[in-house]
Amino acid sequence: MAADDLHHMRAALALAARGLGTTAPNPSVGCVLVKDGVVVGRGWTQPGGRPHGETEALRRAGGAARGSTAYVSLEPCNHHGKTPPCSEALIAAGVARVVIACEDPDPRVAGGGVKRLREAGIEVITGVCADEAWELNRGFFSRILHGRPLVTLKLATTLDGRIATHGGESKWITGPEARALGHGLRARHDAIMVGIRTALADDPDLTCRLPGLEGRSPVRIVFDSRLRLPLTGRLVRTAKTVPTWIVARDDCDGLRRQTLIDCGVEVVPVPCDAAGLPDPAQAMAALAGRGLTRVLVEGGATLAASLLRAGLVDRLEWFRASKVIGGDGVAAVAAFGVDALAQAAAFDRVRVRRAGDDLIESYVKRE
Repeated sequence: MAADDLHHMRAALALAARGLGTTAPNPSVGCVLVKDGVVVGRGWTQPGGRPHGETEALRRAGGAARGSTAYVSLEPCNHHGKTPPCSEALIAAGVARVVIACEDPDPRVAGGGVKRLREAGIEVITGVCADEAWELNRGFFSRILHGRPLVTLKLATTLDGRIATHGGESKWITGPEARALGHGLRARHDAIMVGIRTALADDPDLTCRLPGLEGRSPVRIVFDSRLRLPLTGRLVRTAKTVPTWIVARDDCDGLRRQTLIDCGVEVVPVPCDAAGLPDPAQAMAALAGRGLTRVLVEGGATLAASLLRAGLVDRLEWFRASKVIGGDGVAAVAAFGVDALAQAAAFDRVRVRRAGDDLIESYVKRE
């Protein structure tokens, strides 16, 4: 692997990361155009999934794109949708060489982009920074390959895994630095989800409130089987400004549902599981069907337990404060029927970092 290829592909991946949380249902793709050692164009997928990263880079490069090398974080698309194929755009621009991080498993692409470029006489290199590219768009790949979004469970707890005192006090367990990083997580996801008990107890905004990123607030989702979310709460009052969805039983009250819809809330009906609650796997499939690729779950304990029991949690972001509450505090995860250690949800820790006095541990699901 040439050093220049590695350098420019990492730049393309950094550009792609800018779009996370804004491009669903499309992947976030970065593209760098290099000619005679000079970068002549850069681009990344724009909000809503278009224009694509390649199109943006070509637009900015103009005529300088002819004879250049394009570094693309994902195989260029080769099908006609709301925009023409990126493979054809690269060919028309006269690009001489294309370096691709990883192929796109979407059946509409799946090697077709590479094939079309090679048929046009363009040199194509694949597999440069493939692991990094796959990880960056794992939410998109999960939706394509498994029919559900990537699920990240974010927990903010004491050292002994408590999210509140026995009286329910929870603000603030972690410090301001950790809370700011939590808002950064929101900006990089398509949706943020909480259970109805959390919504009733906290009356949250569930928005990204980092300066300059207020417009990156994701879709807000409440797991609310019987539509108990108050019409006077912040989520419903602002539903016409920030997209707000409720995952509910498919036999929920029709009048209540219509009232929420009139307030701007989208109700997502889901069949029940054995406990009479919306089936979590069916819920995630329904969300994927609505275009979501990355869902951040912020609580509470019952929702966390339901998703862990179903094997639907792909990532953990554990914000741990240097405090101890004790056994009468509220646990971060409710009981979910683990009788033996072999049944425990298992994760591998991939990163630890400090945020003020707090620690943030990142985990991925053990395969």
